[in-house]
Amino acid sequence: MVNDIKVARYTLEGQSGLWETVIGIEVHAQVTSESKLFSGASASYGGSPMSHVSLVDAAMPGMLPVINQQCVRQAIKTGLGLKAQINKFSVFDRKNYFYPDLPQGYQISQFKYPIVGEGEVRVTLKDNSDIRVGIERLHLEQDAGKSFHDIDPESSYIDLNRSGVALMEIVTKPDLRSADEAKAFVTKLRTILRYLETCDGNMEEGSLRADINVSVRKPGDELGTRCEIKNVNSIKFIGMAIDYESRRQIDEIENGNKIIQETRLFDVSNGKTRSMRSKEEAHDYRYFPDPDLLPLNLDDNFISEIAKEIPELPDEKKDRFLRNYGLSSYDADILVSDKKYAEYFEKVTVGRDPKISVNWITGELFSALKRLSIDITNSPVSCDNLGELIDLISEGTLSGRLAKDVFEIMLETQKNPRIIVKEENLSQITDEGSIEKIVDKILGENPDKVSEVREKPKMIGWFVGQVMKESQGKANPSSVNEIIQKKLGL
Repeated sequence: MVNDIKVARYTLEGQSGLWETVIGIEVHAQVTSESKLFSGASASYGGSPMSHVSLVDAAMPGMLPVINQQCVRQAIKTGLGLKAQINKFSVFDRKNYFYPDLPQGYQISQFKYPIVGEGEVRVTLKDNSDIRVGIERLHLEQDAGKSFHDIDPESSYIDLNRSGVALMEIVTKPDLRSADEAKAFVTKLRTILRYLETCDGNMEEGSLRADINVSVRKPGDELGTRCEIKNVNSIKFIGMAIDYESRRQIDEIENGNKIIQETRLFDVSNGKTRSMRSKEEAHDYRYFPDPDLLPLNLDDNFISEIAKEIPELPDEKKDRFLRNYGLSSYDADILVSDKKYAEYFEKVTVGRDPKISVNWITGELFSALKRLSIDITNSPVSCDNLGELIDLISEGTLSGRLAKDVFEIMLETQKNPRIIVKEENLSQITDEGSIEKIVDKILGENPDKVSEVREKPKMIGWFVGQVMKESQGKANPSSVNEIIQKKLGL
């Protein structure tokens, strides 16, 4: 049932008036585990074709699946992180369908009795408002292999390295109302999974994929017929697919056509969705309990032990950053979006102004890391060294401009900023006598400007700039301003 509070939160304009998009998402998250869900074969990414395949994965006769306890633990941990109900009783089922990269002819999944029930994710949008996205369920299932159709013009190739890899399918309620909301939700979910270390969230490697269910309706009407867009592996593409599909459905209905429930694919080359097949229903898969796997019966102690492993999650960390450091919601959101950012910040800000620390991290540091295409864990500027750079500013040893020069040298050399200041003679000039000499020189060279600034005091900034240039950025800007004003009688 759609949460009525969400009705008409976002609307699209059509020829016949306003329309509302209704979105539900099924996220397939690869479980962080050394081995697969039902075999001991490696679950690592890559490897030469068919190099991570056991006899179970290849569906050899007589081979029986054995449940991987680590994958069960990871699913429960994820459920707890999503504030969801953990079901003590769950069942593995066979989902029957034929495809060349599914050697068994069925997928082992969970249908009526999933391991995790209803939960919730809080999502902060660009306008700083929050929405709550309901989680319908989370169940465990095995992945299929991969088909390659572009190696040979006459043949297709199958690689079973992914066959049997453990997936968590996380299904939302139809609570989303726009492409931006959907992108924000998947981004937040990926962050939670990474905090929990239950999925690495690397969409480019296929570790996180989304099936997007999209329908449109007039605000307040019953749900429309939905279409499912399969296997979208980029947050950007999720937004593009939803925008296109919403418009397509509105155009179809307004032209007198009916929406057919079907599975579609998103073509990244043209930004459009296209029909793949008619949408199957549950009965088409002929679900039945897998006879080779016993139901899971979890006891309270097992769940309690896993609950102790839950770290401080993004929402709780954000609330603490707002409360303890006095950060803005915007700054806190940036820092908690990645656990490594938050850890770096908390080390830098010990004994220092949190706002100055945030500004340097999200400004100069993030800009440099993006330019160098490296992760913060490999940053050439350690959190200790960045903290010392901030100390040099606070002490008056460096001006903001000089600090940026020192920072660039830190990027190249990884040296401590105090050593750089000493070696490069970059200390800020604070001696008023030395600054006064430079001011006198600039005033003497620009008598016409002196006359102008006395008539228009706001022009004093030009003189400050010239003095800073003459001192190679070393003069204390505050002292420069005071001395110029005193000399000109302003």
